[in-house]
Amino acid sequence: MKLFYMPGACSLAPHIVANEVGIDLELVKVDGKTKTTETQQDFLATNPNGYVPALVLGDGELMTESSVLVQYLADQKPESGLMPKPGDMARYRVQQWLAFVATELHKVFGAFFKPNTPEATKEINRELLAKRLAFVDGKLDGRAYLMGDAFTAADAYLWTILGWAKHVGIDLSSFANIQRYIGTVAARPAVQKALRAEGLA
Repeated sequence: MKLFYMPGACSLAPHIVANEVGIDLELVKVDGKTKTTETQQDFLATNPNGYVPALVLGDGELMTESSVLVQYLADQKPESGLMPKPGDMARYRVQQWLAFVATELHKVFGAFFKPNTPEATKEINRELLAKRLAFVDGKLDGRAYLMGDAFTAADAYLWTILGWAKHVGIDLSSFANIQRYIGTVAARPAVQKALRAEGLA
C-alpha cells in the first residue's frame, strides 16, 4: 500500500495506525503548494481533490479521508484492537469520536491554515474550539485514551489534530487532561516512528 502524505498533516493519523498494526506503507511525500510528489509526479492524477491522505491499495484502488483510512488500516489487523469488532457498541463509540474529530476539530482548525480566512471567522473558530476542546478535556479525565486504557484509531486522529494547535496559536495550557494525553500518545513507539519518517522528530 502507498500512502501519499504531507509532513504533520492529517495523513499522519493513518501513518500512525499503520505503524501500530505493523503494516509497512510505501510513503510518498506531496508538496501542498505545487501538488507534486518528490519524484515530480502530478498528485492531482492520484487524488483530483488535491489533499492528503490518499491511500493506494495493491490493486490500484484509491481511498481517501483520514477518518476512513484509520479504520481501514486498523481492520487489516483486527487483533490489534484499534477498531473494536463490528456490532460491538465500542466500535460505534470509536466511530463517534472519529466523526467528532473530523467535523468539530479538523474542519475548524483548517480555517487557520488558509491565508484568506477573515479574522472574524478565525475568532468565531477560536471560540468554538475552546468549547470543543473543553469537552474533550472533560472526557479524558481519568483516562489514558479516549476509550479508557486502550489506544484506538480515534486517538491517532485526535492526537494528530491537537498537534496543530501550536502552529496556529491555539493555547492548550488550560486543558490539563489534553496536555497529559498529548504526552502519553507522543511516547508511543508507533507515533515516534511516524514522526521520524516524516522528518518531524
